[in-house]
Amino acid sequence: MSEKKSIKYGEREIFYNLQYLERKTMTITVHPDGTVMVKVPIQTPFDKIETRLKKRSKWIAKHLDYFINFKPKVTPRQFISGETHLYLGRRYMLKIIIDNKEKVVATRGTIVVYSKFRDSDRIKNLVEKWYKEKADEHFTKSLNKCFEKFNKYNLRKPVLKIRKMKTRWGSYSTKGTVTLNLELIKAQSECIDYVVTHELCHMLHKNHGNGFYKLLSKMMPEWGKTKSKLEKSSS
Repeated sequence: MSEKKSIKYGEREIFYNLQYLERKTMTITVHPDGTVMVKVPIQTPFDKIETRLKKRSKWIAKHLDYFINFKPKVTPRQFISGETHLYLGRRYMLKIIIDNKEKVVATRGTIVVYSKFRDSDRIKNLVEKWYKEKADEHFTKSLNKCFEKFNKYNLRKPVLKIRKMKTRWGSYSTKGTVTLNLELIKAQSECIDYVVTHELCHMLHKNHGNGFYKLLSKMMPEWGKTKSKLEKSSS
């Protein structure tokens, strides 16, 4: 059971969930969905909790902003001819051709959809199926390449999963799974590598502490610039 609380950071109000637990230390965690979780020993005085939170408020705000900017931006589509769609960082024009043999082909700046019907839902399903096939191919290649940098740590390569995600580009599970957002196939290859490397760093550092960013900088020195590219990209 957690209590809803808040602290002031300048003009900003930061909300957090407070949990009293059978534990020895106090921890502050900022989650990708914007949730701030504070876990403390049962007998901890509230003024001590507030003092610690005020000292860490700048750090909390920084991580909240990080996750806000890191959310995927998805623009609604009608799936009609002439509409533009992103694929690996490039814009392609959608072209629909009525044909009994249904398939999707990307060529010379055009995504050509061969469909039995000129129905937007049908076109959407065909395009998303094509995106998923391409994501399987490129995400697997990226995971294999990026994981090589972690070989010296004697870790087991995570299993790759792909699905639609509303609030994040990727996630890492302690069960050994890297999950990537299907929308990531629309970003440049270097951005895909950045998200994969980011999630792989969580194999060694669960939270976004100094150790995490030190490792990320070691694995991808220019990660900040690449992250900015990803944040500015839109469907």
